[in-house]
Amino acid sequence: MREVAILTFLSLDGVMQGPTSPEEDPSGGFTQGGWAQSCWDGVMEQVGREAMAEPYDMLFGRKTYEMFAGHWPDADPEDPAAARMNAAAKYVASTTLTDPSWQNTTVLSGDVADQVAALKQQDGPLLQVHGSGNLIQTLLKHDLIDEFRLWTFPVVVGSGKRLFTEGTIPSSLMLAKSEATGNGAFMSIYRR
Repeated sequence: MREVAILTFLSLDGVMQGPTSPEEDPSGGFTQGGWAQSCWDGVMEQVGREAMAEPYDMLFGRKTYEMFAGHWPDADPEDPAAARMNAAAKYVASTTLTDPSWQNTTVLSGDVADQVAALKQQDGPLLQVHGSGNLIQTLLKHDLIDEFRLWTFPVVVGSGKRLFTEGTIPSSLMLAKSEATGNGAFMSIYRR
């Protein structure tokens, strides 16, 4: 059996929308994209060490998949992060994507919760979910997340898509690891 871990960047007030750039996700009229930039370097070093060093496969929503697929296949093959991402099995939840361009990609269509539950029953490495806010909401609704890898930035965004929305199933988690960066961001890894 394998587990599902989400890897999410959050503002102090719980917004996960558009951390990397203004163009990342302007849906719903969101204008605060790029809010994580001031802390990026310290966080990405932590992400590489804490979340990307061990073998993993990846699980995406379509929008995040397209963003990653637009960058990583053409990244320097000598970059260890690029080599791991490109070699990993990738699963993308989508009703519109039919011909994925990124190697080792499987499209999950239909009942995504059932398909993710079936993936969890297989042998294999950890399934990491990067970003993918809509997919995370489905996984939360169906209680399919085993680990929350959260990076909280010392920024208040105000509005935008949040990690925990109304309708989230109440649950208790255990803090497995935490660590601050020198620039004020904070890593928290919670397990069921």
